[in-house]
Amino acid sequence: MTTRLLTSLLPHWRRLLPAAATAVAAELAAVALMATAAWLIARAAEQPPISAVTVAIVAVRALALGRGVLRYVDRLLGHDGALAAVTDLRATLYRALEPLAPNGISAFRSGDLLTRLVDDVDAVQDLLLRCLVPATVAAGVTIAAAGTAAVLSPTAGTVLVTGLLIAGVAVPGAVFASTGRSPAEKDVRGALAARTADLLDGAADLAAYNAIGSALAAARELDAELARRERAKAWTAGLAGSAVLLIQGGTTIAVAALAQRAGLSSITVTVLVVLALTAFEAITPLPAAAHRYAEVRMSARRLSAILNAAPAVVEPSRTVVASDHTVRIRGLRVPGRLDGPVDLLLEPGRRVALVGPSGSGKSTVLAVLMRFVEYQGSVTIGGRELRSLPGDEVRRLITGVTQDAHIFHTSIRENLAFAKPDAPHEELRAAARQARLLDWIESLPNGWDTPVGAGGAAMSGGQRQRLVLARALLADPPVLVLDEPTEGLDPDTAEELLADVLAVTRHRTTLLVTHNAMAQAAVDEIHSTAGTKSISVITPLL
Repeated sequence: MTTRLLTSLLPHWRRLLPAAATAVAAELAAVALMATAAWLIARAAEQPPISAVTVAIVAVRALALGRGVLRYVDRLLGHDGALAAVTDLRATLYRALEPLAPNGISAFRSGDLLTRLVDDVDAVQDLLLRCLVPATVAAGVTIAAAGTAAVLSPTAGTVLVTGLLIAGVAVPGAVFASTGRSPAEKDVRGALAARTADLLDGAADLAAYNAIGSALAAARELDAELARRERAKAWTAGLAGSAVLLIQGGTTIAVAALAQRAGLSSITVTVLVVLALTAFEAITPLPAAAHRYAEVRMSARRLSAILNAAPAVVEPSRTVVASDHTVRIRGLRVPGRLDGPVDLLLEPGRRVALVGPSGSGKSTVLAVLMRFVEYQGSVTIGGRELRSLPGDEVRRLITGVTQDAHIFHTSIRENLAFAKPDAPHEELRAAARQARLLDWIESLPNGWDTPVGAGGAAMSGGQRQRLVLARALLADPPVLVLDEPTEGLDPDTAEELLADVLAVTRHRTTLLVTHNAMAQAAVDEIHSTAGTKSISVITPLL
């Protein structure tokens, strides 16, 4: 999967290659600046004529200015390319998640999924800026510094390159191996995020079952485990930094001793010592880069679980078009969810109620009709098997109010327009009027721009259901499905909403899942799953 992350950077190579080259040039300018300045100071101590040091003076000024410019360009190009790659990867993940919804998403807990989409996706940025670029810079500086030292003193150059390789390869390798042996910190962080989301979203349920204490204890345990791993990471980073510092000091002392033994001038010895010291500055970030690379591999593994997840349904390779909107179900089964066999005919303009005890498969029938789950048997619309139609096309023809319909943390207008983004304002008003929501919306101080809160927290239960109903009516599908539209409402609110539902679905092709006697009395047919393997037709009570 790390290779897949690297592949995601390839489309942005025109930005990333110049960024890497500029980063190397900036670090080489810093090393050259220190070495030139050391030569200038040592030579100036001999009080030569100004003409002997003029070139060095100009070089110091040019390198000082150039280093700043190169550093800015490096940051600009690197972050521009990395952020573009992150954007592309996040879009790819959303495209991978789309065919999993809604049933396949349950494989990922909400808090953990958010961690994957934010922290783990940012691993692409770190892979470039905190792993690849530092490694490239270290390689470039090592070659340049060792080559320069070898020209001045072959033995000193050999010692310098040996020290740089030990600090730049052996120490980061040990850090990577140590990090790779430990359990994935990302998994603990994701589990803690999921647990925190459960505590926040399920606070009322936890309080009702007197389970807040145990839930908090589990969260504290995860937090303690995460803190322990953070401390271990800090110890590893400290030890690695100390090791690099010791290698830097030992190498510098060895370079100075060898240069003096070779009878080099004091100026050359000074240059070699400063060169050795500054060359290690490019090596210093590598232990942290190795640790981050190990984390990137963990993030890549977590992202691969999303990208490689099998979609809930298989999209057809060749599509067909439904000629009419008659829905016919024959021998329907969904292993593990609906034993069946189920047979049902839903003709245009008719309202059919689907009743039965909880767990008998009513919602599964609707999930099949909206192409959210695979099925056995035959389900057709207009004589075309649903399997032969793209999922988006099926949901254009068959959609409505489901039990897991989501209210977004945005305005009423945006929540309603989600069903039809290009709908003019008059269509929004018409849908709200049909759902008997318009008067309430226009009575609000901010009207259509009123935020509804997370999950519609600023609305009553009845208002949330009416907003979901208005969204379904705005979509105006040929076949409208309604899954327990009054579920969870108080009796008076449920009765009012149901009356409105029955009014707006008159002469509209509708499949209504309900336990309500009033709804059963108003529809054209009733189909029941109670106590049977198949659905039987019951004459409605009028």
